[in-house]
Amino acid sequence: QVQLVESGGGLVQSGGSLRLSCAASGIVFKMYDIQWHRQAPGKQRELVATITSGLITSYPDSVKGRFTISRDNTKKEVYLQMNNLRPEDTAAYFCYAILRWGAIDDSYWGQGTQVTVSS
Repeated sequence: QVQLVESGGGLVQSGGSLRLSCAASGIVFKMYDIQWHRQAPGKQRELVATITSGLITSYPDSVKGRFTISRDNTKKEVYLQMNNLRPEDTAAYFCYAILRWGAIDDSYWGQGTQVTVSS
């Protein structure tokens, strides 16, 4: 059974920091690209960070320079360090594991963790 379990969300003041974690089980973790997405109430889900199986990272302009994604393949965990948080970062944050390789097209979502940034 595949599970992605996020943790580390909470309430923080504007300018503060949080570190989210996503623990995976049931997959060959090192083969998967991992993304963090977020969704605020009434808005579409938004990609905020990607780390590939080859450790290439990417970010949209909205979080570049403030968020850092990393992974520990031995622990099967991925992290999102979020600094200089803003009220507009308030959202539920989800991790997403993707494997597209040859005929394999496999993906899984976590259940999400809430981040609330107060002004």
